Amino acid sequence: MGEPCAKGWAPQAPGLRPGGCCAMGRGRGTPGRGAPPAAPSPNSPSRGCPPVLKASLSLLNTSASGLLVDSRQAAAPCVRCAVVGNGGILNGSRVGAAIDAHHLVFRVNGAITAGFEGDVGNRTSFYVFSTNAMVNALGSYAADGFKHPPRSTRYVFLPDHDRDYLLLRAALTRQRVDRGRDKGVWPQDFFGEDLRADKFRMLHPDFIRYLRNRFLRSDILATPLWPLYRPSTGAVMLLAAIHTCDERAQRRVPQVSAFGFMTPGYRAYSDHYFDRRHKEVQFFVNHDLKLEMQLWQRLQRSGLLRLYTGTEGT
Repeated sequence: MGEPCAKGWAPQAPGLRPGGCCAMGRGRGTPGRGAPPAAPSPNSPSRGCPPVLKASLSLLNTSASGLLVDSRQAAAPCVRCAVVGNGGILNGSRVGAAIDAHHLVFRVNGAITAGFEGDVGNRTSFYVFSTNAMVNALGSYAADGFKHPPRSTRYVFLPDHDRDYLLLRAALTRQRVDRGRDKGVWPQDFFGEDLRADKFRMLHPDFIRYLRNRFLRSDILATPLWPLYRPSTGAVMLLAAIHTCDERAQRRVPQVSAFGFMTPGYRAYSDHYFDRRHKEVQFFVNHDLKLEMQLWQRLQRSGLLRLYTGTEGT
């Protein structure tokens, strides 16, 4: 699994408090492993939430749904996580075995592994997504081999629309989505037949706002386009993993490794590792990918992240 977990002091990036998002979760537990919290229970203080939220989140009202990792993993002395983006830097990288050697592997959006195992591995512990991003990926990358999200994994919703709550409710009640843009969709088409509640998580919206305002406060927020902006799904996934896997202060080496995220040499690579021809990286106003890239560089310099940088060095 690469470098072993070690005891000792580790530098801390300005503004990053490992495990700090736990304070927004349910209960009064000690901040740390298991963060970030699940979305609030309808029986918690957020009683004023809309009916669709209450109906959906009540189905996750279990102790298992309140933490990202289970109690057995949380009790381990060290958990090393690989967070895998879809960047073209991974094409030909041959880091698949290194990715799979981590305790937990996070993937996102068009997470194609078949045919690319040597470069990206084939294990998936958590698939992180918003319904909008997942559906768009299924439409855009079907010809590349993305037919459905990974199976035999846990699914972590990143809520940015009521369609996320509607799909969650449909999955946990084994019914079609009953309204909205995805009306009539069978959740089994996305997640398979095993739809146990303990396979699903939902990030707390306050945690996502915290990430935006504390680490990725883009200049876009000072423009009329500010309502469109949020951190990318990959950025939320990586920061959630740092809060989950790397919260212990007693360590010498980073326990989170990021693969397939944008680096200063991004122009040399295609947009995705599975692209059949070279495609330039595209920038849209709803994300600030260059700001995210700067954050990854800062976290690596601070010793909180191991960032795969291809031929630029690691």
